[in-house]
Amino acid sequence: MYGLTGKTAIVTGAAHGIGKAIATRLLKEGCAVGIFDFDPVAAEATVEALKATTGGTVALAIGDVSKGDEVGAGVAALKATLGAPIDILVNNAGICRLGKVLETTESEWRAHFAVNADGIFHTTRAVAPEMVERRAGAIVNIASWMSKQGAEAYGAYCASKAAAMSITQTLALELAETGVRVNAVAPGLIVETKMRDESELLRRQQGLPTAQDRAKSIPLRRAGVPEDIAKAVLFLASDEAAYITGETINITGGMYND
Repeated sequence: MYGLTGKTAIVTGAAHGIGKAIATRLLKEGCAVGIFDFDPVAAEATVEALKATTGGTVALAIGDVSKGDEVGAGVAALKATLGAPIDILVNNAGICRLGKVLETTESEWRAHFAVNADGIFHTTRAVAPEMVERRAGAIVNIASWMSKQGAEAYGAYCASKAAAMSITQTLALELAETGVRVNAVAPGLIVETKMRDESELLRRQQGLPTAQDRAKSIPLRRAGVPEDIAKAVLFLASDEAAYITGETINITGGMYND
């Protein structure tokens, strides 16, 4: 459908949720996929499941996107296993912890930026130079609708995802003349993910509205699921989006449309 057969992709944070859905769609479209994830048990289980269900080529490297040396080693290992240059990079790994700004510790603040912003920096620096040399490639970052608007009790997350959107815009300008495109998607209320499950537990403890309650106010009258994000990522990674770069596209069911 998207003309991705024979392409090679790396997806970070693909052991669960959105990342897993993206990896699944890439495999079904004919890509070989390298997964880079921090959770060895979940990642290995995901790789085995993807091989069984798609029959595609899947490689795994374990590491922390917030650490440049681990990213460099992991990307090198994935390239060696997949035996091909990387055509598509999806920077999906991310964390989200509830907490008002004045109640957020310095370590919690820095952890958000280490994963959500530094992670993009490290993986892009490890993958993009070869894309530049070949004058071809697509990078898709996972931002958030909170990249564009603050939200109470999500201060560190909002700020770090705003950084992800800004990195996307800057990289797009810097790499455009080489033919490498850089875009992002901004998910809204997405359920069926580990991050959402953890967030919902904390929201209930704090007496905040649940995802089910909040979904009632979404114009499409439902929360999103990981596959909704995967569809948008596949489009941006393909030549169907050949004239799109520097964009952060909302996938929110109409909840946010700026």
